Amino acid sequence: MRLLFLGDVVGRPGRLAVSERLPALRERWRLDCVVINGENAAGGFGITESICDELINAGADAVTLGNHSFDQREALVFIARQPRLVRPANYPPGTPGRGATVVETRAGARVLVVNVMGRIFLDPLDDPFAAAERELSACPLRDAADAVIVDVHAEATSEKEALGWFLDGRASLVVGTHTHVPTADHRILPGGTAYMSDVGMCGDYDSVLGMQKDEPVRRFLQKTPGSRLEAATGEGTLCGLAVETDDATGLARRVSPVRLGPHLEETWPQHWD
Repeated sequence: MRLLFLGDVVGRPGRLAVSERLPALRERWRLDCVVINGENAAGGFGITESICDELINAGADAVTLGNHSFDQREALVFIARQPRLVRPANYPPGTPGRGATVVETRAGARVLVVNVMGRIFLDPLDDPFAAAERELSACPLRDAADAVIVDVHAEATSEKEALGWFLDGRASLVVGTHTHVPTADHRILPGGTAYMSDVGMCGDYDSVLGMQKDEPVRRFLQKTPGSRLEAATGEGTLCGLAVETDDATGLARRVSPVRLGPHLEETWPQHWD
């Protein structure tokens, strides 16, 4: 199977990068499943139902979230009726939505998509390791799923790496989101799980993490109230990770970073071309 995970979509530039590039990439690379983190898609803060639909219509099979899951209050309602929208599984019991979903590919394969959120430097939610264990035990790779994708939305690379090792051999892909900057550690772990600490964002990199530069810079210089953060408005770059799995095991056999657009050096899985 060919999987593509795209990092945090930030504002309009990120949404345009997805809608303009993803449909052609699905055909060109013959992708079986695409998962996108959409927690910053609405102006940098949360997601709306129309934007979720926009990402799905562009080619996403599932959309994951994170610490901004419910910044848009309408998400508290529509997340219950959108089975392909996944918030962190370690939110407390009673939180609207679901922490995992199974999507079926065009060829009939089943892909488990799990979202967990780290606790270091973020809200102290329930244990992400226990949440990931629960979801993967309920739908194990090879027995109930042909591929397993885990989005670890976390600040600390140590926490992301620990989850990668914890799930090695039981997931096709463990990928980090949240910090909006692509790391250079993409690899296949010894047990066969593809891993990357952060895939970066889909957004305008002429920015501070996708936001217009002046206010974030001012906040570092002056510890006083200021204006609201606004998403940058320049051309967006598409950032993600491409993974090819083995049909027999569901584990990774190839992994390649994806960066398409201005500001960052472009790269893509050329073996798929």
